[in-house]
Amino acid sequence: MVLPGFLRETDEALARADAQHCESITRAHARTFALASSFLPPRKRRGAFAVYAFCRLADDIVDRAEERDQSLRTAELDLYRAGVADALSGRPEGPVFRELWRCVQDFHVPAGVLEELLNGVARDLQPAHYATWADLTGYCEGVASSVGSMCTYIFGVRGDEEVRERAVRYARTLGVAMQLTNILRDVGEDAARGRCYLPDADLETFGLSGERVLHDPTLKDDPRWRKLMRHEVARARALYRAASPGIALLSPDAQRCARACADGYAAILGAIERNGYDSFSVRARVGNLARAGLLWSVWRSGAERPPLDANGPSIEWGEQVLSRAEEMILCD
Repeated sequence: MVLPGFLRETDEALARADAQHCESITRAHARTFALASSFLPPRKRRGAFAVYAFCRLADDIVDRAEERDQSLRTAELDLYRAGVADALSGRPEGPVFRELWRCVQDFHVPAGVLEELLNGVARDLQPAHYATWADLTGYCEGVASSVGSMCTYIFGVRGDEEVRERAVRYARTLGVAMQLTNILRDVGEDAARGRCYLPDADLETFGLSGERVLHDPTLKDDPRWRKLMRHEVARARALYRAASPGIALLSPDAQRCARACADGYAAILGAIERNGYDSFSVRARVGNLARAGLLWSVWRSGAERPPLDANGPSIEWGEQVLSRAEEMILCD
């Protein structure tokens, strides 16, 4: 691959260094994803590391933000947007943007999903507040479903564009499930940053409030909190089940990676339960032995059977079977 301008003569050595830089970011911050990526062929693994590094740096701009003025954060994110725009126009600067450019060229990742991720991250520049599950889903779509779309392009699919469109729908559902898992795991950490992502409607249903989440350390001992968390964990599991059939639509050489990511993240829900739903003083983690067992199980698995429901994913919630659009409205 030839990069524009001065990069042409040094591309091979520079590309190796850029790829190693993105890999180091991934391995430092995403244990589950880094382990799952071992199931990918090198070309796709490199692309996955590139998009992870891109997403991570964007997220870090916001998550380091508590110490800085909001105008400075906004300016830094705007500068990052400009760097993405330069990369997409063939003028990448720095290892992450160069790798992102190579990834977009190699796998035809749409610029729109990169913009969607940046718009989603930008929402965290303001205090988090979501009135309903539908509102929170919009946030999850921006910061996580966008990543599912990117990965679908990198992983490839077993078929034509229609199959890819179906695979993207499932991947975006998986993104919502994973982001909800993040939210349930990180309640305490987010509260320390002044953020409460749990929807007001859900909290009120169980006699709770966002103010208590933010300011009351005894909330973890309230039986109503445990009931709320059981409700949300059940919702997350319903989303994982709905997304699961879509993995079979992916190229065979990427299915194990996707399965390991999905199952590895879903296992965090069990850790939350084992912690008594205390996401304030304890961070739910999947132990090394459990993680190794999960990876072994994925490795032994064969090719998955494509879903029969061409209009999926369908979400089983209680006694209902819902589409994604219906689930956003009816699960409150």
